Amino acid sequence: MTLSALLLAMVGSAFAGVLPEDRADVLYHLYDGGGVQIDGPSILVRKKVGKSVSLVGNYYLDMVSSASIDVITTASPYTEEREQWSLGMDYLRGNTTMSVNFVSSVESDYDAETVSFSVSQDMFGDLTTLTLGYAKGTDLVRRSDDPDFERDLDKQVYSVGLTQILTKNLISTLNFETMTDEGYLNNPYRSVRYADSGSALGYSFEPELYPNTRTSNAVGIRARYFLPYRAAIEGEYRYFIDTWDIEGHTASLSYIHPWGDFTFTGKFRYHNQTAAHFYRDLFPGSQATNFRGRDKEISPLTSYTFMLKAAYEFLNDDGNDWGFLKRGSVSASVNVLHVDYDDFSDLTALAPIGSEPLYQLDANIFQLFFSFWY
Repeated sequence: MTLSALLLAMVGSAFAGVLPEDRADVLYHLYDGGGVQIDGPSILVRKKVGKSVSLVGNYYLDMVSSASIDVITTASPYTEEREQWSLGMDYLRGNTTMSVNFVSSVESDYDAETVSFSVSQDMFGDLTTLTLGYAKGTDLVRRSDDPDFERDLDKQVYSVGLTQILTKNLISTLNFETMTDEGYLNNPYRSVRYADSGSALGYSFEPELYPNTRTSNAVGIRARYFLPYRAAIEGEYRYFIDTWDIEGHTASLSYIHPWGDFTFTGKFRYHNQTAAHFYRDLFPGSQATNFRGRDKEISPLTSYTFMLKAAYEFLNDDGNDWGFLKRGSVSASVNVLHVDYDDFSDLTALAPIGSEPLYQLDANIFQLFFSFWY
């Protein structure tokens, strides 16, 4: 989980005045698209200690096999594992909940450690919850083919969230986040291409070079309206801007419908962004600019995601528990992702320079999730 995502999850899920329930979660996830396959398990256990403290631990494993367009045009396909574990604690005092988390992630060429804190306060008869958060990450970037290559990357995130119950059927959340990055921000393996009349292809490659600082700001609003027949509609919008001139808009709409012991969810997500000021699909020459990047994720793009999810509660509070287990549920979801890159050429087409087709990505993301309350 990224530093930003970790803190947003804390801000978005913190509810002051009530500790999280004791539960265990088991997740299997699979991403398959664009020549990349990522899969692995995640296990989370949460337990209260007395009436004021809740402890949580999580183990997460990614197994990556990549032959993406970035890899096959300038390097060789690879496989690797990313192992992550985290520990956290929530402390409840009156209407105030204080949380602290530590996350450690290890790859063959990338290590990351993150410490985060948040404080949530219920106000105005528990109709309003204010959450303040801070996270600090310390990463170490390496190269698998160069044992002497080590670069530092420091990250900080400041966030504030406000959750408001507006009516008996409507609840909304407003989040604001500022993130600063300082250090080695580019990928040590990735290259940019530049026009080269001496090459048979008409272009050659050289290492990318990013600025060593980045500051981004994001504001998001989410609202859920509960319909008379127990269903709900949820809408969300997020605006993002950074000092690299990337500006992004993300909107989503969900429909949640319970039916007996089942709950069905459908969601559509739209995302559009501009490019970083130092991004080019093709540079006019070698070292043409002070900073150079050809990562498709900082290019102008538009993505569409459609998600279907079904959840089944096979164990509930009707007295028919399984020993110490009080409740149990299982859910499965499928996300279908399509991305149109507006200025990133598909070099695998081997078309003449300047006439390459634009790259498109299609991916499927599958999750199987078990939860047990005890």
